[in-house]
Amino acid sequence: MSAITSLLWTAFLSVMPISELRGAIPFAMAHGIPWYWAYPFATAMNALAAPLCWIFLSTLHQVFLRLSKYRFFRWYRSLFDRFVERSRGKLRKGVEHWGWLGIALFVAVPLPITGAWTGTLGAWVLGLRRGPTMLAVILGVLIAGAIVTIVSLLGIQALDLFIKQV
Repeated sequence: MSAITSLLWTAFLSVMPISELRGAIPFAMAHGIPWYWAYPFATAMNALAAPLCWIFLSTLHQVFLRLSKYRFFRWYRSLFDRFVERSRGKLRKGVEHWGWLGIALFVAVPLPITGAWTGTLGAWVLGLRRGPTMLAVILGVLIAGAIVTIVSLLGIQALDLFIKQV
């Protein structure tokens, strides 16, 4: 696989909500991209997911709200209002206590269901401001990228014990 193809796949994996950095950085490193290129490239691509997600949610939400005046789309307003009010009620104390640092820490944990997409979605649902949310998500992405890079480096070096170099 060429370097350009590897970078394109790395960018794709970085922006996808399921893989994000957990898939992109190990993929890049396994395909010959040095960690000092894989980390900044994948984190930059993953950081783009936050504004893309915010724009997507805001635009789609406005479209569905406008369509909710029609009978077929009335379900959206009631479902959204119930979902948002329930979520805000459950998370209000945590958000008031941790604020944007909580979003950054949530995004920074490189586990399934955490990441830039989910952090942005949570902040949007909770009605947090866009600017500080983007900064918190970017900080979380940088931390998550560092964690994934370190774990990938340690994992690759650990595998060297079992592979005989010729």
